[in-house]
Amino acid sequence: MGVYESLGLSPVINATGTVTRLGGAPMPRTVLDAYREAASDWVPLDRLQAAASKMISQLTGAEAGIVTAGAAAGLTLGAAAMIARMDLGKMELLPRTEGMANEFIVAREHRNGYDHAVRAAGARFVEVGFNEITSGAGVRRVEAWEYEAAITERTVGVFYVFLDDSAPPLEEVVAVAHRHDLPVLVDAAGELPPRSNLMMGSVTGADLVAFSGGKAIRGPQSTGILCGRRDLIGSAALQMLDMDDHFELWEPPAALFDEATLRGIPRHGIGRAMKVSKEEIVALMTALALFASGSYDEELAAQRQRLQVIIEKLAATDVVLTLHESANGESSPILDVVVGDGRAATATEVCQKLRGGKPPIYVGHHKLSHGVLVVNPLCMTDAGASCLGERLREELS
Repeated sequence: MGVYESLGLSPVINATGTVTRLGGAPMPRTVLDAYREAASDWVPLDRLQAAASKMISQLTGAEAGIVTAGAAAGLTLGAAAMIARMDLGKMELLPRTEGMANEFIVAREHRNGYDHAVRAAGARFVEVGFNEITSGAGVRRVEAWEYEAAITERTVGVFYVFLDDSAPPLEEVVAVAHRHDLPVLVDAAGELPPRSNLMMGSVTGADLVAFSGGKAIRGPQSTGILCGRRDLIGSAALQMLDMDDHFELWEPPAALFDEATLRGIPRHGIGRAMKVSKEEIVALMTALALFASGSYDEELAAQRQRLQVIIEKLAATDVVLTLHESANGESSPILDVVVGDGRAATATEVCQKLRGGKPPIYVGHHKLSHGVLVVNPLCMTDAGASCLGERLREELS
């Protein structure tokens, strides 16, 4: 009996990908070995984070970085750092920000449920632009001048959600913000690969960038990376680490902190509930080295073959299949299974039946409104791909 069966659960076939709700990406054996080894000894976590910072700096071009409890925690810590900087009194008050500069300018079309992580630090959003294209009311998207027009004495920073087609370009937003000495916090949680995006902050000048550690990097699912300016990373680290120590005994790691700016150390900060274990930090750094070296690219051929198995099993049906190859040569290929109009079983119904079967199968559901099931092979085995092909053939014949 497996560990999940002992808890009364049936493991699922994950054809969705590295989503949080199914547990993230598969960790390579090298990463798991590093996790286990890290569990057998003890080190001060601030020094371990400082060691991680050096590696993150080398691979991202940022001044510093820390391992966070996922990308969302990175956004909370990044916002908290921009609001409090190295002011210990402000750190103590967060998320209460009455009387402080606490406003982040954000494009209305960049708003989404994940930005709750920024608001959790006590930030208030000032929205600019309109969703004119989505609403069918125009052809323009948010423009850089709109950010500048919204800046007031209460503005503490700019929040930007990075996608391939985000508008306006991040470089333009950074230029506007920096003209007013305002930092920019970027949500790039799922924007790896390509590996070149690791350099996003150093290339665009963005002050803080948050990445997920449990998706393409394939570290522990509950990890992330926050990288950028050393002073802001230092503030974020102070608000996350266990600070129950005597100031006279604490030796601030130079990779994270400028000791001259510290008048003392805060009590436990807003990020204390977002702690990261020594095992997670070591495992993520191991995974980051693998990702940055391109080690995962060699798995793409096997992933493509798993999709080909599904395609062949559906050959006798009239289902429309579309295979999307990676545009950057680093991402997994994706298969769209078009259920189509007029069928007795809608895409949603097929999705429900797959989940309700034995074993349960979870396919991507973000195109259900278009009658499309999405298959991502990253987390599937060969046996899982064969099983999915058989089940789809049964449901769609």
